[in-house]
Amino acid sequence: MVVGEEVRRLLTWEERHRRLLARLIIAFTLTVIVDVVAALLIWHWESGIKGSDIHGFPDALFFASVQALTISSSIKNPLTGVGKTVDVVLELWAIGVVTAVAGSFSTFFTSGDA
Repeated sequence: MVVGEEVRRLLTWEERHRRLLARLIIAFTLTVIVDVVAALLIWHWESGIKGSDIHGFPDALFFASVQALTISSSIKNPLTGVGKTVDVVLELWAIGVVTAVAGSFSTFFTSGDA
C-alpha cells in the first residue's frame, strides 16, 4: 500500500515537479554556459604552449567538460595562471552545482511528505 501510494505521488505532476524541473534546467543551462566560456579561455591560454595537452578547441572543451562533471581529467593540468584559475573555478562550480542539484532532489522528495 505504501509503495503504491508513493509511486502514485511520484507520477502525479505537482508544483514540486515543476520546481525540480526548473532547477535542473537552470543548473544545466548555466553549466553549459560556464563550460563553453571555460573551454574558450582554456583554448586561448593553453593551446600551443609547450607541454600542454590542449591542441585545439575540442581538447579545451573536453577538458572543461570533464572538470565540470567529475573534477578530474586525463589531460594534464593547465600550465598558465589563467588556465589554473579556470580549472579551480570549474572545480568549485562542479561542487556547487552537484550540491544544489542534490538539495533540489532532497527538497523534491521531502516536500511530497508535507
